[in-house]
Amino acid sequence: MERILHRRNYLQIILLSGLVLLLTGTLPAQGTPDKTNKTLVVNGKTVSSELLQINGHSYVDIETLAQITNGAVTVEPTRIVLTIPNSNPGAVPNPVPPQTAPGLSKDFASAAVAELAEMREWRGAIGTMITYGLAVSGSWSQDYHNRVEAGLAQAALAASTDADQNALPLLRGEFDNLTAWANEVQAARQALNGAKTVDPNALRNDPSLAKITDCGRFLNGMVVSGTFADNASCD
Repeated sequence: MERILHRRNYLQIILLSGLVLLLTGTLPAQGTPDKTNKTLVVNGKTVSSELLQINGHSYVDIETLAQITNGAVTVEPTRIVLTIPNSNPGAVPNPVPPQTAPGLSKDFASAAVAELAEMREWRGAIGTMITYGLAVSGSWSQDYHNRVEAGLAQAALAASTDADQNALPLLRGEFDNLTAWANEVQAARQALNGAKTVDPNALRNDPSLAKITDCGRFLNGMVVSGTFADNASCD
């Protein structure tokens, strides 16, 4: 037991006084160590341990080197092992979580809500005319068209995010379908086609109106959610 302690104490003395060669080369067999006023900096961190110079080479305490490099010193019967961790070049870095794409902007959503309200009013006016056979002036449909078209232009100006730009064609699709349907009803009225302009059942059986209604409902839900989605009824 005493022999083992003697050996351990001997190795600790070597460890404390042993010096790691910082430059290339091996520890010279001869030479008197001299203190130097130089400061060792490792990875931007200043080492407080003193540097020694022997025959022009610089040395530092091995435990100090292990501490500043987050290494470990292992004392074995026939050797002293210094292990310094290094980065693994083959390691896969933690993936950067994908950023969520911004949804509909506040300005675009506000303009879209106003636009959809104008479209519903225009569609409702046409439906009322057909249901009750009301007489209207020749410019009423064009007035609605102009107002809705102006609202669409405002929505286009407000579009700023990718979601806005993706939603804008759907809004235009609803406008184009509504315009085509309004023109069709107007042409039928001028041709005195009562089945298209005065029959209440015409609204229930009109596939164009059904598509416009479905698209309008979808767009309202999309704008409220603030997230872009596609829908074939708005083509």
